[in-house]
Amino acid sequence: MDRRTRAFLVVGIAALLATGAAYGVYRAIQTRPVVQVPIAERFTVVGARAVPIGTQLTADMIKVVGWPADSPVAGGFEKPEEVVGRGLTVPIVENEPILETKLSPKGTGGGLGPVITPGMRAVAVRVNDVISVAGYVLPGTRVDVIVTMRPGQDPISRIVLSNVKVISTGQNIDTAQARDGKAAQNPPLVTLELTPADAERISLAMNQGQIALALRNPLDVEKVETSGARMAALLGSAAPEPIKTVVRGQTRMVAPPPPPPPPKPPSVEVIAGNQRREQIIKK
Repeated sequence: MDRRTRAFLVVGIAALLATGAAYGVYRAIQTRPVVQVPIAERFTVVGARAVPIGTQLTADMIKVVGWPADSPVAGGFEKPEEVVGRGLTVPIVENEPILETKLSPKGTGGGLGPVITPGMRAVAVRVNDVISVAGYVLPGTRVDVIVTMRPGQDPISRIVLSNVKVISTGQNIDTAQARDGKAAQNPPLVTLELTPADAERISLAMNQGQIALALRNPLDVEKVETSGARMAALLGSAAPEPIKTVVRGQTRMVAPPPPPPPPKPPSVEVIAGNQRREQIIKK
């Protein structure tokens, strides 16, 4: 076999192998199942970056992204102008869909007002490092309010409000500090979310006594009921309980009678001349 014949033979074998390989790839493609990729047929508004609670949204804080038509976002928005100018009632992160439930009503703007639960009131109390638990009373935490008063001559401390939500420290309403465990920098005021009746009680307490805040575990939601701590019990002797009396069909609380005086020690009378004196007998 000459050189020319060998060359044609090699080319023929290569062409045959290439044809077989091409046919095999074609068959593999034909038998492969069809993969359907969803195409964005609608859009939704998401956060362009992390935005804290209470912020009034602007155009640079949001963006519009494609969203699969078969998985719509319930309560979402498709147009940026539907959310611009409204305040956030919860913080959002980057690329998080913005929902109606995360926004304040139209026309209310941002700040503290939209964050307050309907029917509740925001009441600010002046604090220091001791009252604010070294700065760890932060937005989103829960506290008990302890009031110390001095009715008459018997001071008393008692928990008057239990499991109260803190909605701001100073002008800060961002809850990120509480989640990260960071203390606030000497907040002069702490704002609590209270019912109208509790707002009246704490206003009276601030004017008539002193208040302190006791930080709670966020998972501890049980209401606390105590009888309070009095000075007599603090020093080891419990104060006598008031006595109930009925006067003309009305029950009144009156102070208990004073305890009897201690018995006198034994003594003898000594007469010396025209003088008379009493001498205690020592045991």
